[in-house]
Amino acid sequence: MRSCLLTLLNLAVLDKGQLDRIVIVLVAARNPLNIGAAARAMSNFGFLRLRVVNRYQVAFREAQSAVGASELLHNAQERATVADAIADCSLVIGTTAVGSRQLDHPVHRLEFGAQLIREHIAAGAHAAILFGSEKRGLCNDDLSYCHWLMRIPTREEHISMNLGQAVAVCLYELIRSEAAPVAQQPIAQASGEELARMEDALLEALRVSGYTKPGTEPATEEKARRLIRRMNLSSDDAEKWTGMLAKMKLHPRKEH
Repeated sequence: MRSCLLTLLNLAVLDKGQLDRIVIVLVAARNPLNIGAAARAMSNFGFLRLRVVNRYQVAFREAQSAVGASELLHNAQERATVADAIADCSLVIGTTAVGSRQLDHPVHRLEFGAQLIREHIAAGAHAAILFGSEKRGLCNDDLSYCHWLMRIPTREEHISMNLGQAVAVCLYELIRSEAAPVAQQPIAQASGEELARMEDALLEALRVSGYTKPGTEPATEEKARRLIRRMNLSSDDAEKWTGMLAKMKLHPRKEH
């Protein structure tokens, strides 16, 4: 009885404004029941903003697994690409089991990652948490939109989790804090849309300068996207970089 009481006291749910600043993005989920289970977990903990990057065109809005969350599922937004799904978010976190994958991002355990997310939304900014498909998780292109990654500390012998369970565990950790931090001087972080404009300017500058070789465009694009997000730019700094890069591309390399 005493341990149950302590657990309840430790739960300080984020206020509605903070909850609304977190978007859950399901990328390429194949099973509508898993999407429904994820929606149910979101409703349990008060997270109501669901976006689905629906590459497999699965019918999910009537999933019976979304017990008590039919309205949330009905209001879920479908997006054609990850870029569209995170355009209004200045922090994008990917979830991964890691395993044997070679990753170019910082990877944080769930409890530390949740604290970083809470700090971000406390400053009034928006964040997106990405969950990948049941079969393969997030692909490298999906990960290139992320600032960093977060993992649930499962045992090495069995690292993968059901999609609905993974969403539930992550969201529980987010609301488990005793108190939400208060930012002293909030700085507006660059949104996904602003970073996309900077990325376009950088790629064009690389192309004009001759840095990008024919056939290497996709790899260069992924590398540039990761590099930009590791910079953790403010909105103002991202606009400055975009302006500088746009100016640079007006002066292509001269051949000798």
